[in-house]
Amino acid sequence: MSATGSRTPSWARPVPDDTRGRVLLAAFAAAGVLDLLSLLAGWHLGHVLAKPLLMPLLVAHVVTRGAPRLLVAALLFGWGGDLALLVDAGPAFLVGMGSFAAGHVCYLVLFGRGRTHPALVGAYAAALVGTVALLWGDLPGDLRVPVAGYSLLLTAMACRAGALGTRAAIGGALFLLSDTLIATGVADWPQPPRPDLWIMATYLAAQYLLATGALASRQAYGGSVIQD
Repeated sequence: MSATGSRTPSWARPVPDDTRGRVLLAAFAAAGVLDLLSLLAGWHLGHVLAKPLLMPLLVAHVVTRGAPRLLVAALLFGWGGDLALLVDAGPAFLVGMGSFAAGHVCYLVLFGRGRTHPALVGAYAAALVGTVALLWGDLPGDLRVPVAGYSLLLTAMACRAGALGTRAAIGGALFLLSDTLIATGVADWPQPPRPDLWIMATYLAAQYLLATGALASRQAYGGSVIQD
């Protein structure tokens, strides 16, 4: 070791990527816990402070793991949707839905053309048709077509996620569940206690599982299964 190197304090030395990744993942988890506890306690300010931090921290984590650009874009579009849904106004809901829809397109391209089991395709298709049919009459008139179009993209993403393995498949299913809870709220259906808590819990788990599932698939197959 050189004399110069020996004088460099430990805090000033470069941090290995794996360490940065763990720190960023821990920060994502901490922000998620703060957000969920804020929703549970009805502390709106805590939710407003924590929610905007979530996707940027997850993005920073996956970047240290060599995430493909499409995965980063999908998560950033999710962040745009998160910010829009913090605004309590009709147009903001459509903006948020559009941002999430763009994220689903990124996921679909990222997943590539891997085979999906026909039974799974049939189950998701039935869920899509049944859910839209049940919600249609109770949705505001100006949201029916946008919600139906968004639901098609969301369901396709959830279905295709299964091509990357169990982890991503669960993530896709949880994303579908989270947004279905939002849609039933818009349709003014009866809700479980603290629906905002369940929406965020399933959403955070979904994005984490989709992101890490995509990374695991990429690493297992040398980056050849999903698109850069």
